[in-house]
Amino acid sequence: MTTLFGFDFGLKNIGVAVGQTITATASPLTTLKNKPDWFGIERLIDEWRPDALIVGAPFADPGYAASPLLPRIQRFARQLEGRFHLPVHLIDERLTTREAESLGGEQKYFSSGRIDALSAALILETWLHENQ
Repeated sequence: MTTLFGFDFGLKNIGVAVGQTITATASPLTTLKNKPDWFGIERLIDEWRPDALIVGAPFADPGYAASPLLPRIQRFARQLEGRFHLPVHLIDERLTTREAESLGGEQKYFSSGRIDALSAALILETWLHENQ
């Protein structure tokens, strides 16, 4: 079994999810603040010992401008790899926040501010399904 972390990077919050390859499922773990909270990420990595990290990135369709957030997300991914010496994979995450809001609207995630962690779980599950 391979354990993975998924990240939904934002300017104010970073959603974190944990998943594994046996069932190709992911669960929201937490939402970190302090853009980025390296101490918090290190604690989570030490506790869960993931084998790889998946970061959602808003890739643009051909002919469209890239998201202004994309360079910051790519930098975050490089920093994760450099700090924790784990493989980091980027995956297209367009619309995951909107999907998380529709899924979480009737759940505790939306009201408790964990929508970013739910988005991270959707990002991670997308990667798991595309890479099985």
